[in-house]
Amino acid sequence: MKAIKIAHPAGLDHVQVADIKDPGAPGAGQIRVRLSANSLNYHDYAVVIGAIPADDGRIPLSDGAGVVEAVGEGVTDFTVGDSVVSCFFPYWQSGIPPHGDFSHVPGDGLDGYAREAVITPAHWFTHAPKGWSHAEAATLPCAGLTAWRALVVEGGVKAGDSVLILGTGGVAIFALQMAKAMGATAIVTSSSDAKLERARAMGADFTVNYKTDPEWGRTVRNWTGKHGVDHVLEIGGPGTLAQSIVAARVGGHISLIGILTGVKGEVPTLAMMAKQIKLQGIIVGSRQHQVEMIRGLEATGIRPVIDKTFPLDRLADAFRYEEQAQHFGKICVAI
Repeated sequence: MKAIKIAHPAGLDHVQVADIKDPGAPGAGQIRVRLSANSLNYHDYAVVIGAIPADDGRIPLSDGAGVVEAVGEGVTDFTVGDSVVSCFFPYWQSGIPPHGDFSHVPGDGLDGYAREAVITPAHWFTHAPKGWSHAEAATLPCAGLTAWRALVVEGGVKAGDSVLILGTGGVAIFALQMAKAMGATAIVTSSSDAKLERARAMGADFTVNYKTDPEWGRTVRNWTGKHGVDHVLEIGGPGTLAQSIVAARVGGHISLIGILTGVKGEVPTLAMMAKQIKLQGIIVGSRQHQVEMIRGLEATGIRPVIDKTFPLDRLADAFRYEEQAQHFGKICVAI
């Protein structure tokens, strides 16, 4: 069957289509999934270009969705024909994360889902939302769950809260949809006025172009009557954290979930301490979080925004499109 592999040295020019052995039939406690779709995340891009080292020949992509083709002995949660979606941390079922790295993440420490079929333990997948396409379901394991955990699990967002969302990528658009569904005020930043217009059409209450307004943190705080926002989805990292702290209220919550501006930098610790801000690093979530999120999505009617879909054999082109940062929402792959 077909798969994508990363050859060394890493880079988009070394993303190769390969023939691999069919995995066969599932054993006890396993399922066989015919994969139909993936979605791209910045983490996948970092692996493919070598910013996050991976083994030579690694199959990339952490997000996969498809149909159960066969179940092994003892599997009771799934039956043949079920639509399913993968888990970003397959060994993190619930509770406290069992590890603090990516060694057990498909597409990074393990082979991922850029292939036609896979056999895994049954608990590496969950049921997909009812009525969703495979492409829609594939947007959930990383982007959707990151937004859900930041806002709902850790942030405890409620009606009347204010949420500052950096950017208009996959996590950001999910966060916008979730915040509005929960009755919160949503503020969105972008360097594109066209994207900000789309965000307003989706319900954003206030938008800021950070390229033309470098003091956007102050602008956001002033818009709230100088109170500051309750929650920040900090997707940029060190290059934007200082402005996020300016925008946050006293006692506010900042979810640090992105490294788009780098992996290290100065932090205005005095300002953060003076405001008694809770700064929390977040990397996706557990299987239990995913199950709860899917119930929430089905109840609210939220559906993902898919910008563009590429065929599997054009995965490198999909990443080149991601490099341009012109997308709004998610980029998907059809298998």
